[in-house]
Amino acid sequence: MDIEQCIDMYRRSIEKADVSLAAEVWAETPEVSLIHPRGHEHGWEAVKANFYEKVMGTLFSERRLDVHDVRVHPYPEAAVAEFYWDFTATVRADGSTRRTQGRESQVYVKTPEGWRLVHVHYSGPAA
Repeated sequence: MDIEQCIDMYRRSIEKADVSLAAEVWAETPEVSLIHPRGHEHGWEAVKANFYEKVMGTLFSERRLDVHDVRVHPYPEAAVAEFYWDFTATVRADGSTRRTQGRESQVYVKTPEGWRLVHVHYSGPAA
């Protein structure tokens, strides 16, 4: 699987709040990290529990993540990806719609199983 396919799998894992699908793209190690507006997760267990289960799964009942302007910078044993995104979700508590836009960088490492995501940093659009 190439990096763009990994990004698509990551996108689908967000849309479905699917930890099993996420585990196919993330490295399931204590060294992974995720910086997002609601926190900074260290380790796969924290990413899984605090981001996928609590934020994506509990906070939202439906999610749509559109990714665009993807750029991949490959290196022999790692790759950096950057892109912009549009996120639309339904808030579970009241049925309201939340729309956000932002940008994201991701770091992948080459493992015996293929490319695995080890770091994500996302933020809002540039000022």
